[in-house]
Amino acid sequence: MTPTTSTGRPQRVVILGGGFAGIIAARTLRNAPVEITLIDRTNHHLFQPLLYQVATAVLAPSDITSPIRHLLRSQQNTTVLMAEARAIDVDRRVVTIDEGREIPYDSLILATGARHSYFGHDEWERLAPGLKSIDDAQDIRRRFLLAFERAEKSLDPEEQAAYLTFVVIGAGPTGVELAGMIPEIAREGMRPEFRNVDTRRTRVILLEGATRVLLTFPEHLSERAQRDLETLGVEVRTKALVTKIEPGAVWLGEERIRTHTVLWGAGNAASPLTRSLGVPLDRAGRVLVQPDMSIPGHPEVFAAGDVAAAVWKDNLMVPGVAPAANQMGRLAAENLLRTLRGEGRKTLRYTDKGNLATIGRNRAVADFGKLRVAGRMAWFLWLFVHILYLVGFRNRMSVLSQWIYAFATYRRAARLIDNAERYMTPPPAPAAAGSPAPPGSGRPEP
Repeated sequence: MTPTTSTGRPQRVVILGGGFAGIIAARTLRNAPVEITLIDRTNHHLFQPLLYQVATAVLAPSDITSPIRHLLRSQQNTTVLMAEARAIDVDRRVVTIDEGREIPYDSLILATGARHSYFGHDEWERLAPGLKSIDDAQDIRRRFLLAFERAEKSLDPEEQAAYLTFVVIGAGPTGVELAGMIPEIAREGMRPEFRNVDTRRTRVILLEGATRVLLTFPEHLSERAQRDLETLGVEVRTKALVTKIEPGAVWLGEERIRTHTVLWGAGNAASPLTRSLGVPLDRAGRVLVQPDMSIPGHPEVFAAGDVAAAVWKDNLMVPGVAPAANQMGRLAAENLLRTLRGEGRKTLRYTDKGNLATIGRNRAVADFGKLRVAGRMAWFLWLFVHILYLVGFRNRMSVLSQWIYAFATYRRAARLIDNAERYMTPPPAPAAAGSPAPPGSGRPEP
């Protein structure tokens, strides 16, 4: 294959997704003789590992996002479209986006990431939001902060207790980090600010269906993480399967836990775009990719990041973490280039750069293979790695300054409740025809 098609035009490369895999793929192709179109339904690249800190009011959304156009501004061969990909026709080699427009390609890199999975209970999403996007984080932050405001306003002790009870479902890194952050904020940062409710009575319950938290970590680090959570006051319950979520409560079989704030971190499902490829998928909807990151039967189509199920070693799957997405996205782009040059393709040789989870102030666990640490050392490693992987100098400096401020004062700088008027008080019931509006309703008198 040559860098141009039989018609003499440059190769058209479409990249779906502006996450870690998509951005690194585009940058790898920056000097290639190709025309790149990168499509994402948002205009920003998101540093997803720190989403939970936006959700808990530590960071602002702008601290962990960067405009995609800005990141690729110097690449003259790249066009960025803010659009949502609806379907992929691998036989015709077109991607259908908003309003039915078709974008043709010669090569495609699919890197659209994943969403949360509710294991057949999609109706739970309204009551138990997951954490995959900035919109998710802002929704959780709103629910989190409003819970304290409503507790302060309530005169019913039982209702106050329900508002101060937070249930986190799923004890992977996201669930553990959320559960560990809430007690510190509630019991230290918020305590002097409320008069009618004692935020030190905040109750955090972490539910996990498996036998232990942080299942992808070695067992002794998992046990250490659970001890640290319990030291912070988190109620950790393993082998706990949620059977029902309803307004005001979570059910574990016959047990009913009263709560008004439920957060979901229990499962992932790949972008539904994978279903339009017509290739084998795993249970999470990920593409079972070839060793060169292409999809079966279509060497011109690659999948990378959270949409790709790639075998690593000993039949282990490559984990869904940022370093893995970077490696897969880079390899997909490099193999595309090698094919253009008529060279053989490389196979994935995943380099494990470790696994990290933070539990709270001075508490974290880190697994770097031979090096496995917990406590303050792991916490500093976590801080360093996350600053290192953030995109952009401004974001690094902003996040670092917010962390220093939060560490020194226990205060959170991003405690804005947006659209609060929509959530604080239910709208008044409509008045009967011809009757005057109640005072202060905002409805003009007839």
